[in-house]
Amino acid sequence: MEKSNYLQRIADELLLDKLESSAAVLVQGPKWCGKTTTAEMAAKSVLYIDEPGKKDKNLEIARMNPSLLLKGKTPRLIDEWQLAPEIWDAVRFKADHEDGFGQIILTGSAVPADMSKVSHSGTGRIARLTMRPMSLFESKDSSGEVSLKRLFSGETDIEGVNPLTLEQTAFCLCRGGWPKAIGKPEKIALSQVLDYYDGLVNTDISRVDDVKRNPQRVQRLLRSYSRNIASQATIATILKDLKSNETDTFDEDTAASYIKALKKLFVIEDLSAWNPNLRSKTVIRTSDTRHLVDPSVAVAALGLGPQDLMGDPNTFGLLFESMCIRDLRIYAESIGGTVYHYRDRNGLEADAVIHLRNGNWAPVEVKLFSDVHINEGAKNLNKLASIIDTEKMNQPSFKMIITATPFAYKREDGTLVVPISCLRN
Repeated sequence: MEKSNYLQRIADELLLDKLESSAAVLVQGPKWCGKTTTAEMAAKSVLYIDEPGKKDKNLEIARMNPSLLLKGKTPRLIDEWQLAPEIWDAVRFKADHEDGFGQIILTGSAVPADMSKVSHSGTGRIARLTMRPMSLFESKDSSGEVSLKRLFSGETDIEGVNPLTLEQTAFCLCRGGWPKAIGKPEKIALSQVLDYYDGLVNTDISRVDDVKRNPQRVQRLLRSYSRNIASQATIATILKDLKSNETDTFDEDTAASYIKALKKLFVIEDLSAWNPNLRSKTVIRTSDTRHLVDPSVAVAALGLGPQDLMGDPNTFGLLFESMCIRDLRIYAESIGGTVYHYRDRNGLEADAVIHLRNGNWAPVEVKLFSDVHINEGAKNLNKLASIIDTEKMNQPSFKMIITATPFAYKREDGTLVVPISCLRN
C-alpha cells in the first residue's frame, strides 16, 4: 500500500527483512506509535479485527474457525490481533503447513489479556518486531550526520551541527515521537500527547486485561514513575513517594498490578542492567532503570511543557536522558544491538551501554549541555573502559556523550560528543 504523506520509519526495512525470513511477523508496541500504518505499507491485504460493524463477527469467526480470517493476498495484515488470541495458533499452524515466508503480519498495542487460548509460543514460526514512537531522525528533527552503524564500523572522526536550539529540543521532548503530532503546530502537537495520556489512564489501562482500575490512581502512579525517571528507584521508593503526597492507600501488590498492566500496554519500558566481565570483583547493581516508552508521557503525567523544562534544568536533564534512551533503542535494534545501563556499588555508571550481537559494545553518558558535566561523563566512560577484562571482552568500539550542545566532535581523549539531534541508526 502507498501513502503520499507517510514518513519513513526505521522499522520499514526491519519488517521487510523479517518477512523474507519468517512465515509471520508480530509487530508490537504502544498505541499510536504507527504500527498499523507501517504494517499497511508492506501488506497486500488487511483485516481490522475491531472494524466498526464487523468486530463481533470477526470475533465469532476467530472462536469458530480462525483460519478463515487469514485468507487473502499475502502478506496479510491482521490488525489488533490480541482481541482474538485464537488467531495466534491459526497463524502458527499455517506457518507449519504452508511453505513460504512473508505470509502474515500481526499488529497489536497490548499483550492479550487471556493467553490460555494460545497453546504455542510461536518460536521459530513468528518473528517479533517492537516499534516505538518515532526517533528524532525519523521525525526529521535530527540531521543524521552521525551514524551509529558507522561508529561501530570504526568511522569515529565525526563532525556535525545541531539543527535544534535548546528550546526546540524541549519542544521535541514534550511533543514526543507520536506520528500524528509530527509536523503539527506546537499547540496541536502538544494536545495530541494529552489525548494519548487521557485515553491511557481513563480507558486503555482497564481494557488491557478487563480489570477496572481507578484513573486517579493510574495518574498518581505515572506521576511518581515520571518523577523517578532515569533512576533505579524501587517499587518501595515509588510507593513512599505516592504516600507522601496522597492520603489514599496504595499497597505494593496494587502498584505492581498497575505497573504490569502498563507494561502490557508497552508504556513502561525499563532499562535492564549490563553485566560485563570485569578485572576486579566489583559488585554490579542489577536494578532496572525506570523509563517510559516516550518521555512525552512523563511530561503529560507531570503537567509540564517546554517552558517548564527550560526553567528546570534538573528535570529537563532526566527527561532528556529518557528521550535519548528511546532513540538509542530504536537505532541500536536496527543494527542488531541492545541497550542496557551500568552501575556498580562504587557509583561508577554509564547511562547506556550499546551491545551488539557480535560482541562489540560502546558506553554512553547523557549530559544535557554543561561542559562540566560533559567532562565528568568522559571521565566516567574512560574509567569504565579501564576496568573491563579485555581478555574476555572486546575493547569498546567508541565512547560517546549524548548532548543538546551545538556541535558533534571528537575530544582529545577520543570520547565522542554527539547532539542527539545529529544522531541516526
